[in-house]
Amino acid sequence: MSNWITYWSHIPSSHRSLILVCGLLLFWLLEGSIPLWRTQYPRWKHAGVNLFFTLTTIVVNFVFAVAIVRYSLYAEEHQKGLLYLVKMPVWLFVLAGLLLLDLISAWLIHWIEHRTKWLWIFHTIHHIDQHVDVTTANRHHPVESLFRAIFTLLAVTVSGAPIWIVMIYQSLSVLFAQFNHANIQLPRWLDQALSWVIISPDMHKVHHHYKQPYTDSNYGNIFSFWDRTFGTFTYLNPNEIVYGLDTHMPEGERDHITNLLEVPFQPYRTRLEGPDPSLKPE
Repeated sequence: MSNWITYWSHIPSSHRSLILVCGLLLFWLLEGSIPLWRTQYPRWKHAGVNLFFTLTTIVVNFVFAVAIVRYSLYAEEHQKGLLYLVKMPVWLFVLAGLLLLDLISAWLIHWIEHRTKWLWIFHTIHHIDQHVDVTTANRHHPVESLFRAIFTLLAVTVSGAPIWIVMIYQSLSVLFAQFNHANIQLPRWLDQALSWVIISPDMHKVHHHYKQPYTDSNYGNIFSFWDRTFGTFTYLNPNEIVYGLDTHMPEGERDHITNLLEVPFQPYRTRLEGPDPSLKPE
């Protein structure tokens, strides 16, 4: 166990990058073999746009990394945070840490973004994507990435999670985001069974449906407990889902990086008049 803790406490940046890349490659390949929807779209161009925003997210997180690491080390040394209120075995300590980090740095900020207009306008570029796949996972406006980094710091402050748990959580967070955004189809029974504990692909796809109340539901990233606990869980047959927003962007403007960066400063424009036939499954 000590070797495991030591590894995650000092995990090289190259290993974290490898986790990100391997996840992208794995789910990219699975999308070709077990796709949920067989749609025709410029997959490589779409990926290029989304990977640009992945890089901006990495840059923002790098800026905040020093503060997160320093406070995490301080919290562990001085036993500051909710995790130290009760003595726990290591396995429970890890689980509690992952749950608290997921609640605050993923579910809570996501919920707030959907309910606060000045935050929502930056989050919209994630929802504008009409071809949700594994590359959509980190399609976030740089300003939204800033909000999320602040809430990661908040989560570490409240929980007192040691750096090794923070590193485990962030690595799992990347993989789960890729998993639940990936254009893959699991057997319905398996997807629904998984959704009682973790965010499954079908569960998260509901969040990307363009109609309310589905857009404002299923906010989780790793654990599905939070949506079920706070009443934000909904279900919709995947065959009925149409990705996008009905307030932004006519065809041809959704995949231009400059335009996407300017989205928060643009007026709303009606886009969808009904389901896009090109996005329906075969």
